Amino acid sequence: MTRHLLTGVYAAALTPLDHASNLDAEAVAPYLAFLASRGCHGALLFGTTGEGPSFSPSERGAVWQTALRVREHFPNFRLLAGTGTPSLTETIELTRAAFDLGYNGVVVLPPYYFRKATDEGLFNWFRELIQKAVPSDGYLFGYHFPTVAGIGFSLELLARLKDTFPVQFAGIKDSSHDADFARALGQKFGDDLAVFTGTDSDFTLALENHAAGCITAPANLLSPELRQIYDAFVQKSDFSKKSDFSHAAQERVTHQRHLLEKYPPFPPTLKALVHKLHGLPRWKVRPPLVEMGEEEEEKLLRELRTA
Repeated sequence: MTRHLLTGVYAAALTPLDHASNLDAEAVAPYLAFLASRGCHGALLFGTTGEGPSFSPSERGAVWQTALRVREHFPNFRLLAGTGTPSLTETIELTRAAFDLGYNGVVVLPPYYFRKATDEGLFNWFRELIQKAVPSDGYLFGYHFPTVAGIGFSLELLARLKDTFPVQFAGIKDSSHDADFARALGQKFGDDLAVFTGTDSDFTLALENHAAGCITAPANLLSPELRQIYDAFVQKSDFSKKSDFSHAAQERVTHQRHLLEKYPPFPPTLKALVHKLHGLPRWKVRPPLVEMGEEEEEKLLRELRTA
């Protein structure tokens, strides 16, 4: 598997909000410590699960700042910042801010409002972003989520970006939920592109195809099992002989991921579950998202406990 410095298991972090849907900045570091204690190597702040597009640059900056406190107790915990917006100027400013704070990397959606942008246009957009905002030793990961963003990365675009910026364009978060695309990434790039799957149920498949790890929403709940799978693969050079232990962990993860997918979207569902199952505060979501209904919540809890 790829041995990029940032390889591992990451949670797509939730964004703590109080009863009025305002940021609960004081809750950020304790929440990240909770993730670290359950096996996460790091977290992505303000991705889809973190409701990223719902927050202003100043709000993102405030959370990024307070999140650094997690390193007081978990000094090796890695922090990734979601900085992609349709505005190139704003994305440059957010990306610079994240690196200035000492973040390990950024995860960047393509300019999702422009759904018919060509590979040439997207290459120019990312080239300018990297040249103006990413340090020579900094890591940018593209965020491939075409079913939500309406636009993604072709293999050809990825190859061109990697060839042009072999260090700075480190890889992608692949949330396409497309097993064939995961295989194609592995076949084309091998260990050269750090790919983080966004699909827990495909984690083993992704690792078998040179993935660097995962960045997922259900990692908020399933990180111990995801870490078991990851560690089993790291410790074995022959992935085809993976242990029954890791196979059983993958089966549990797949089943629970499929249960969670029945209750979209993830932010309100996971905020309800981390409260019910782990005693974290009951954080609100920001409109246009709405809270999970009590009946749905109880039904899902019964299904998870049965599983």
